[in-house]
Amino acid sequence: MGNRLTKIYTRTGDQGTTGLGDGVRVDKDHARIEAIGTVDELNCALGQLVAHDLPDTIAGDLILIQHSLFDIGGELSLPGTNLIADERVARLETILDTLNAELSPLREFILPGGTPAAAACHAARALCRRAERRLITLNKSESINGVTLRYLNRLSDLLFVMARCINKRAGRKDVLWERH
Repeated sequence: MGNRLTKIYTRTGDQGTTGLGDGVRVDKDHARIEAIGTVDELNCALGQLVAHDLPDTIAGDLILIQHSLFDIGGELSLPGTNLIADERVARLETILDTLNAELSPLREFILPGGTPAAAACHAARALCRRAERRLITLNKSESINGVTLRYLNRLSDLLFVMARCINKRAGRKDVLWERH
C-alpha cells in the first residue's frame, strides 16, 4: 500500500467544507461530519482508556473495537457503504455476557467513577451514547447501516459493564446513586 497521507494540510477545508470519501463536499457542521467526528472522539477516548493499566483481555477487546470504530468512520465517509455486520454486534454481546457474569446484579443506578481507568471507561460510554445520537440524527435524513446503530448501542452497554469490571478487579465497589 502506498502512502495514504502524503500531505497533512490541503487548504481545501479553509472555507468550512470537507470532502467525503466519494468526493462530495459538505459543510463541516453537516450531520454526517458531526457523526464522523463524534465516532472519532469515541475512538480517541478508547485510546486513552487503553493507555491505562487494564486486564489484557479488556485491552485487547478495546483495540478490536477501535478498529471497528475506524470502519464506522469509513461507512460514514462513503455513503451507502456497509462495513459493520451482525457478527460484530454478536461479538460485543459475547464479551458483554462474559464480563457481566463476574458482576453482582444492580438494584440501583451507579455513579460513574472509581479507578481512573473505570472513570475513563464511563466517559467513553457517555461519548458512545453521543455518537449513537449523532448517527440517529443523520439517519433521519440519510439512510445509514442499521447494524452500526445496534453496534454503538451495544458498545455503550459493554463500556458500562467494563467500567464495573475494572473497578471490581481493582477492589473498588460500585458507588450507588442515592436519591436526595
